[in-house]
Amino acid sequence: MARKTFTKEEIKQIVVDENVEFIRVTFTDVLGAIKNVEVPTSQLDKVLDNNLMFDGSSIEGFVRINESDMYLYPDLSTFMIFPWATDGHGGKVARLIADIYTADREPFAGDPRHALRSVLADAREAGFTAFNVGTEPEFFLFKLDEKGNPTTELNDKGGYFDLAPLDMGENVRREIVLTLEKMGFEIEAAHHEVAEGQHEVDFKYASALEAADNIQTFKLVVKTIARKNGYYATFMPKPVAGINGSGMHTNMSLFTKDGNAFVDTSDEMGLSKTAYNFLGGILEHATAFTALANPTVNSYKRLTPGFEAPVYVAWSASNRSPMVRVPASRGNSTRLELRSVDPTANPYTALAAILASGLDGIKRELEPLASVDKNIYLMDEVEREKAGITDLPDTLLAAVRELAADDVVRSAIGEHIADKFIEAKKIEYTSYRQFVSEWETDSYLENY
Repeated sequence: MARKTFTKEEIKQIVVDENVEFIRVTFTDVLGAIKNVEVPTSQLDKVLDNNLMFDGSSIEGFVRINESDMYLYPDLSTFMIFPWATDGHGGKVARLIADIYTADREPFAGDPRHALRSVLADAREAGFTAFNVGTEPEFFLFKLDEKGNPTTELNDKGGYFDLAPLDMGENVRREIVLTLEKMGFEIEAAHHEVAEGQHEVDFKYASALEAADNIQTFKLVVKTIARKNGYYATFMPKPVAGINGSGMHTNMSLFTKDGNAFVDTSDEMGLSKTAYNFLGGILEHATAFTALANPTVNSYKRLTPGFEAPVYVAWSASNRSPMVRVPASRGNSTRLELRSVDPTANPYTALAAILASGLDGIKRELEPLASVDKNIYLMDEVEREKAGITDLPDTLLAAVRELAADDVVRSAIGEHIADKFIEAKKIEYTSYRQFVSEWETDSYLENY
């Protein structure tokens, strides 16, 4: 989906023609939560002239109270009218995604969108015109209780690619697809996933910044349409024990003015030196960017053997157990698929870290270890060690420690975001450690 670059005058005219009454100016905090300031269209000129202010001290990981005044600079290419009804009198609501600026009109170092822009600028300096990204976010649909609160009761007994009546979420998924298409998304596939109640909608790849914006918009649409139909949608990586969790496989490729930089038809696998070096960087920094790609305590309940999610730092062209896979498509579709990412990731900082890792691999000409073409889950520890396969972090705390020690990944997201993120995640992990789970009482209470 190629975004149209609107002018201020075009947006003003659309607002009048389409009877838009409110504008939501959205942005993303350090932890990936979508925030917004909603204003009536009478204030549209203030928004379009970059004069809309908000209190940054109220946002997770932003600034102290004595530095609170901040500006929202809308990206006019992100203007979009929500296609669902929002009130009883016919007025519509539109959306603009904004970059965050300080009171001194400088780009804010704590803005995740700014972090991604900065790494994309590094890529351009290295000769790359685009970093294209296509994601495959998965989610669960759960039933609501009589008070309208979410439960963990699944809404169907379907499996991979099942149809109704087993797939009771089919109509909801179809409405999600139709809504996304009205908003300009090009949907490539939508289907039931492996686990009961689990779904996936794949939309066309885009340049990295647009792809990150799309992920945030997608989450909002899925949750809105699910609730409209009496269900609750969650992107929690492992909401139910014993079944597959939700990932967000991330397909990526670098382009130059001459085309896909990952292509080399003379290579046995059809991959260029650039692709191998980028892959080498991904493998080199994987344990550090895992904290950003899998940023919750629950993320590590998904990254366990036996449920298709990757556990080891390795790559392959022929099987799906390693962290990175090379899909079969070649030509302009040549790409790497990173399978560890989950949909709780802040897409801006995760993509910034992943791209910076790959660029570091290209700069240092890092060569990846040999492709692993057997099921890693069936290999014992000695076999894995012999093949040079290492483990991904198995807890959030371990991942955060890896992030703190990696200068390339920290630099990609900036020291402000890195420090705030690490501080927040250490607090989150400490809170988790203090909680006594049902599993512990079941396992230990009567035995000790």
